[in-house]
Amino acid sequence: MPLNPEVRTLPGGLRLIVSRDDTAPVVSVCLWLPVGSRDDPAGKTGLAHLFEHLMFQGSTHVPANGHTAAIEDCGGFTNASTGFERTTFYSVVPAGMLELVLWLEADRLGGMLDALGPESLDNQRDVVLNERRERYDNVAYGTGWEQLLTMSFPPGLPFRDLPAGRPEDLATVTEDDCRAFFRRHYRPDRALLCVVGDVDPDAVAALVERHFGHLPPPPAEVTPAARPGCARPPAEARRRSAERVPAPAFMAAYQLPPHGEPAGEAADLAVTLLGGMSSRGLHHRLVRGDQLAHRARASLMPLYAAPSLCRLDVRALPGADLALVEKTVDEETERLVGTGVTATALKGAQAQLRRDWLDRLAHPGSRAEELCAQEAYLGNAAGVDGRLERLSAITIDEVRSAASTYLTPGNRAVLTYEQYEDGAPL
Repeated sequence: MPLNPEVRTLPGGLRLIVSRDDTAPVVSVCLWLPVGSRDDPAGKTGLAHLFEHLMFQGSTHVPANGHTAAIEDCGGFTNASTGFERTTFYSVVPAGMLELVLWLEADRLGGMLDALGPESLDNQRDVVLNERRERYDNVAYGTGWEQLLTMSFPPGLPFRDLPAGRPEDLATVTEDDCRAFFRRHYRPDRALLCVVGDVDPDAVAALVERHFGHLPPPPAEVTPAARPGCARPPAEARRRSAERVPAPAFMAAYQLPPHGEPAGEAADLAVTLLGGMSSRGLHHRLVRGDQLAHRARASLMPLYAAPSLCRLDVRALPGADLALVEKTVDEETERLVGTGVTATALKGAQAQLRRDWLDRLAHPGSRAEELCAQEAYLGNAAGVDGRLERLSAITIDEVRSAASTYLTPGNRAVLTYEQYEDGAPL
C-alpha cells in the first residue's frame, strides 16, 4: 500500500510529515532531529546519546519520567534512539491520544531546559555509562566494532566513535555543555515531526500548529556548522587483539557508497549475497561447509554523510586457523565478483531485502522513522514508495561491479581476536 506522505513546513520551520493509514485505530508520532554522535563536541563523545536520555527527565510542565508514564497510562509505548547522524523519539498510541503526544513532544522541545539540573544529569550519566558496560566493555568482542570505526575513518573526523561515547569524556560533561547542545541542535527549524496512522492530515496540521507554533527558531548565530566529510583510508588497516575470548574471531569493515547514492542499493545487494543464509555465501562456506566458524555474518551500516560500512563478523570455532578463515572470506568475495551473482542468487537477495523493507514499514513506529529519514537526508519522503521498484531494477552487472569495487581487501579495516589466557596464547 503506498504511504503517500504529505509534507508541510510550519512558520517556525518545523517540517511535518503525515501518512494516513486507517487499517488500525492507532497513531505513531516520531520527533526526528538531525543530530547524532557525529555532532558531539571535541572531547565530549557520548553527549548526543546522553542528551537523548535527558529528554525523558522532565520539561516545563512534565515531571521527570512523566512523559513515559503519560503515554503508557493511555495504552501506548514510547522510546528513543541515537545514531551517528540522528536522534529519534517515537511513540505509538491509540488514535484518540494523538494530541496528548503532540503536547508532550512540544513541551520538551520547547522547555526541556527548565527541568535540567545536576541531579538529572548525574543520574542519566550513570545510566548511559552502565549501558556501555553492559553492551561493549564487559562483553566478549564488545569493543570490536568500536575499534573498526577508529580504523575506518581518519583522525579528526566524525564517525570514529560510537554513539555510546567514551567513559572519560562522559565524565566531563557539564550542565553548561548540555544547555549549549540543546540550544544548538534541538530547534523547531531543524526538527521533523512525522505522524502515521488513522488521522486526517489537515486535522493533524492544525494540532501541530496549536502545540508547536509558538516555538520560535533560535537566533542565526547558533546555527550548527557544517561538518566535514570523510575520506577513504589509502590501504587496508589491520589490528590484532589478544583477549580472553571464547574463540578466535575475524572482523572487517568495508567502505561502501553513502546511503542514498545510486550505487548504494547495488552494494547492499552484494553485502546480502555475501552474508546471506542461502546455499552460497560466507555462512554456507564457513559454518555449514568447512566448519571453521559457528557464525559468519555480513550486514550494512548505512551512513548518509560518509561512506556506509559493510560489517563482517566471523566467530571462529575454538582452535580454528584465522589465516584460513581470512583466505576463505577472500575466496568468497572473489567468487561473488566472478560467478556468484547469478539471476537466481540476485532474485533471492532482492526478495530478502524486500521482506526486510516491508517488515520495517509494517510497524507504524519504524515507518514514521523511515519517512523522516527520507525527507531529512534525501529531501523526498515520498521516495519511500519507490524503493522496491528501484531495488527490482538493479542488474547482475551492477551488483558484480559493486562487489569488485567495494568488497576488496584494499577497501577494508580488519580486526582479529586471538585467545589469550593469563598472558599466554591458547
